Amino acid sequence: MIQAKRPIILSPSSTFDEAVRVFKSGGVIAYPTETFYGLCVDPFNRRAVEGLFRLKGRPEKNPVSVIIKDVPMLVAVASEVPPIARDLIKRFWPGPLTIVFKAHPALPPELTGNTGRIGVRVSSNPLAARLSSELNSPITATSANPTGEKPPVAPEEVLDYFNGRVDILIDGGTLPGKTGSTVLDVTSGRVVVIREGEIPSTDLQGPFK
Repeated sequence: MIQAKRPIILSPSSTFDEAVRVFKSGGVIAYPTETFYGLCVDPFNRRAVEGLFRLKGRPEKNPVSVIIKDVPMLVAVASEVPPIARDLIKRFWPGPLTIVFKAHPALPPELTGNTGRIGVRVSSNPLAARLSSELNSPITATSANPTGEKPPVAPEEVLDYFNGRVDILIDGGTLPGKTGSTVLDVTSGRVVVIREGEIPSTDLQGPFK
């Protein structure tokens, strides 16, 4: 029996040169966020996005969110930033708050589930932030598990799901997990809670008054 090839394992002290190569070639990188491990592909690479959906067994109608390295990178993925979002950004980024914007037309429709909207956050995990920074690109932020399975909080759990099917695993140790990021939609000019997660809606206060 032929064993599946294990991914390249990177530690916090590793260079990310191999991650850059894999990303540019359309490969898949598993990496830690402030909640769970996620799967990174180039969100502008349509073939890579389609492969990500197949890997997870994710329904085509379900959008995939992205992580950006900083607020200036938001213009690469969002076509407009409503005023109501700016206060949320100042108060909760970096952190587990995903804000849904109208998507930039350069993004593949598969990424947005053909909704024309894209969820975005700046991660407070230093390795996720470093990955986006060294790639100089937004990165997909879907959790590193098959659809319907428990999101992984440890590198071993990622390997249990995808050993031989991801190219690189960035080992960030065991993560907090819990409930994932809070997701808000601001495309209508007001705040709509899609999913309550790490940040309770009661903590958001201002935008809900």
